[in-house]
This record gives sequence, C-alpha cells and structure tokens, in this order.
Amino acid sequence: MMVPTKLIELFSRQELELTQKQAEQLDRYGDLLLDWNQRMNLTAITQPEEVAVKHFLDSALLLAHCGALPESLSLIDVGTGAGFPGLVLAVLKPEWSITLLDSLQKRVHFLETVCSELELANVTCIHSRAEEGGQSPSLREQFDVATARAVANLPLLCEYCLPFVKVGGWFLPMKGTDPQAEGERGEKAIRLLGGELKEIREYSLPDGSYRSLFQIKKVRQTPKQYPRNPGKIKKSPLG
Repeated sequence: MMVPTKLIELFSRQELELTQKQAEQLDRYGDLLLDWNQRMNLTAITQPEEVAVKHFLDSALLLAHCGALPESLSLIDVGTGAGFPGLVLAVLKPEWSITLLDSLQKRVHFLETVCSELELANVTCIHSRAEEGGQSPSLREQFDVATARAVANLPLLCEYCLPFVKVGGWFLPMKGTDPQAEGERGEKAIRLLGGELKEIREYSLPDGSYRSLFQIKKVRQTPKQYPRNPGKIKKSPLG
C-alpha cells in the first residue's frame, strides 16, 4: 500500500514513533483494507496516501492528544467499522487490551482477518450493537477507555459509549469541526450519563483536515436505564 519507511516519516513529522514492524503491519492492513473494499463497503478513501493520513495517522493522533493514560489499559472502540481508531491503536500499543465492537458481522470478519494476518494477540472483536453491548454485564463499565470516531452527534455517542467505561476511566470521542458548540450540546448527556468534560483538544491533519478530541472523565456510574433501545433514543434524544 505505502512504503513502510514513508509511513515512519509521516508519523515522525507528527512526533509519533512508529517502528519498522508497526509500519509493516499498517502497510499490510492497508493492503487488506483496499482489497476487501472491492467486495464490501469499508471505506470511501481508496488512495494509499489518503488511507495513510486520513485513517492511520488520524487514528494514531489520539495518542498525542488524549492526555496521560496508564501504560497498560483496556480500551473499547465502539462502532469501529473498518477498525479506526481501535485497530491502529492495537498496532501501536501492543500492551493495551483492545476490543473492537461493530454491529455488522461482515466487518467483524474483516477485522478478525486483519488481526490474524498482523498477528495481533491483544485484540478481541465483538459483533454487537452498541446499545445492546452497553447493557451486557460482560461489557458494561469494564473498560478504562472507550473511543469512537463517528459522525453521530455527541449526546448520542455519549449514550452509546459512556456505559462501557469504568468509573475513573475516560471516553475519548474523535470529532471534527465546531467542537465548542458540540460540547455545549452534549453537556446534558455527559452529566446525565456519569461523565465530566475535562478538555477539548483541537488539531489538524497534514492535509489541513480539522479534528478535535474530547476528554470526558467517567466520574460516577451510568444510570441503569442507559443506553436505551433505539426507538427511545430516537424519540427522546438526550441533546
């Protein structure tokens, strides 16, 4: 897909370290992504250089803007899709325990194939809707960190993701433009679901694309009724 040395240079310019092995793993990941994308819808980004920047580097920049986290932790990527950011984080942080959750079985099969090809022993792939997983005793409040890189609004993301986070852990949603307004819209949901917004980090990709990362601390347990079923969420959104 992209020469590993060029991936290393790309990451280095953003002060992110990438080993030769990790660069080769991402290169193979990119090859699999573009190959499978010919048979199923995984990404609209199909140029190798764009995949490197808008998927791999974009995912990795969470590490530059998430604040201090433990050396070893458990993270769930909710609605991971083709594995962004969770699968990239699994490559960069082999000491982390990563769970990838997605509602489409075909995507989960793709993720499992990538993990096998890249020999990633620190990843668990789960086929589930977020609102169902968030009510499952085996997943609810079991993770140090939850993240999501999604177009959904912040109140909705909070209802889907905060139930997975342990008290004392973090929800780190990756968003785009106008984060201050989005933070205001999400204030009620964050508070209601047991969170507290600590900081919003704003930055750009090398191509000029605007990004933001919310740092939301889980300060108390999420009330048992959340997440609700899709009908109730649609009828009565939190934001």
